[in-house]
Amino acid sequence: MLTDLAPVDLRSREPISSEITRRLLDYLLSGAVQPGGRLPSERKLAESLGVGRSHVRQAIKSLTVLGLIDVRQGDGTYLKRTDSPLLPLAVEWGLLLGSKRVADLIEARYHLEIVLAGLAAERRDEAALAEMRRCLETMARKPGTDEFVAADLGFHLQISEAAGNRSLVQVMASIRTLLQVWISRVAYTPGTAPATATEHVAVFEAIERGDAAGAREAMATHMAGAAARLRQTLAERGEGTDDDGLAIPGRT
Repeated sequence: MLTDLAPVDLRSREPISSEITRRLLDYLLSGAVQPGGRLPSERKLAESLGVGRSHVRQAIKSLTVLGLIDVRQGDGTYLKRTDSPLLPLAVEWGLLLGSKRVADLIEARYHLEIVLAGLAAERRDEAALAEMRRCLETMARKPGTDEFVAADLGFHLQISEAAGNRSLVQVMASIRTLLQVWISRVAYTPGTAPATATEHVAVFEAIERGDAAGAREAMATHMAGAAARLRQTLAERGEGTDDDGLAIPGRT
């Protein structure tokens, strides 16, 4: 019931977007809406929270990216069923809400992706390369769009597949939604797409020519750039990260 959804405290130091998302998350996990059930309208949610509909819309978009809810055009917004393969784990809310877990994610992804890039360069086949090319072409055509985000994520997942190590593929798949949130946080920021695309091309070219060392180096450069863009985006939104002790080689 909407009586469970208290108004947002606009005087709070927490960013409004984060607080609204957290309130909606608490509301959904409280059992007020059953899996597969329909959420109240944006208007009703906005009235209960005491905020504008645009803020509610942004929070819904974030929860959609995380895979918790499903927006059906012309029908409404529904809580996904518990068997949804993208239903996020607790740590995944951390990135969305500006948690201190961001530093751990950056470090873990840095090392994982470098290993995968090197293996992909040694084991890739033409089918894998063709899929990577397709992702790069989409990124070049669709900067700052949902298609760009999907292609960026697809590129990294294809590298993990090309690496040919099922254990590492499963690790990558387990953080798929996390990566989508990370990429989404940055991809819609004006001016970030060119650098991201350029870094991806360098990784691809090294994998294509079978240069494992070059692929690892190019991926390290990309991960450092991606981490810097994520930190900058979070800082600009007032969601700074506590990255003390973060072991990323080459950082100053």
